[in-house]
Amino acid sequence: MARRDVEFDAEGVTLRGWFYPAEGAAGPAPTIVLSHGFSAVKEMYLDKYAELFSANGLNALVYDNRNFGDSDGTPRQEIDPWAQVRDYRHAITYATTLPETDATRIGVWGSSYSGGNVLVVAAIDRRVKAVVSQVPLVSGYDNVRALVRADFLDGFRQQFDQDRLARFRGDPPAMVPVVAEDPLAPSALPTPDSWQWFTETGKTRAPNWSNEVTLRSVEMLAEYNPVDYIWQISPTPLLLLPAQNDVLTPTHLAIAAFEKAREPKRLEILPGGHFDAYVEGFEASSNPALAWFVQHLAP
Repeated sequence: MARRDVEFDAEGVTLRGWFYPAEGAAGPAPTIVLSHGFSAVKEMYLDKYAELFSANGLNALVYDNRNFGDSDGTPRQEIDPWAQVRDYRHAITYATTLPETDATRIGVWGSSYSGGNVLVVAAIDRRVKAVVSQVPLVSGYDNVRALVRADFLDGFRQQFDQDRLARFRGDPPAMVPVVAEDPLAPSALPTPDSWQWFTETGKTRAPNWSNEVTLRSVEMLAEYNPVDYIWQISPTPLLLLPAQNDVLTPTHLAIAAFEKAREPKRLEILPGGHFDAYVEGFEASSNPALAWFVQHLAP
């Protein structure tokens, strides 16, 4: 599989990733822009999606989010959703400068946290002609309340306020584990399947993944609601791919969000849980995405 390392500027921050040229393309081809979810890096199975798209006549541009992996940016390990939305748009701009890209046929793909990001990007950037959102975060407000016991919420707010004051005084940002083996221990993603997938995938595919994010990342997660933008995606075609038994980004939240979207849209329920889409359920998640992009980005 021919791919090349790439880097591009995002408002003074260098983002790095891979570009997969469309196989068999006789000229400029559609390009799919992909980035990963909460704290994840591109080595965590994004290459598999990019390879599939490339093998079927689509370019794929994969990059690490700012502050993570091979990309620059500080504070390290901080997830700012609005910065990530802007970076998707920088990535689109970069893609349109490549000779392999037909700038009139751009698709965006996102999963989990970036599954929420692409909903916002598709709503506000009309260069996007098709969008696929897999096991998406649709509402940080509702998602946090689905994962965190109500009597713990005030404690989190106090930590956020303390961290904000400490930063104001010049202290380094407070950090929190992404996952923990004990789901009742402090972590950003407190589910057993999160612990299993991140730790196993980190060992086998992504040694540069780090099990920590800034505490403020969790605060910004709780404030981020891509569902507010979903109705604005139309007339861009939207494919939403929730998982049947998703306990991290709950299935019912994604389905409720889909009801707020306007046509053209399609909902397909993936088998298994949140992380099955990348491994056991890869074909089930990737084939509908490929078909959607081919259908809507055809010449």
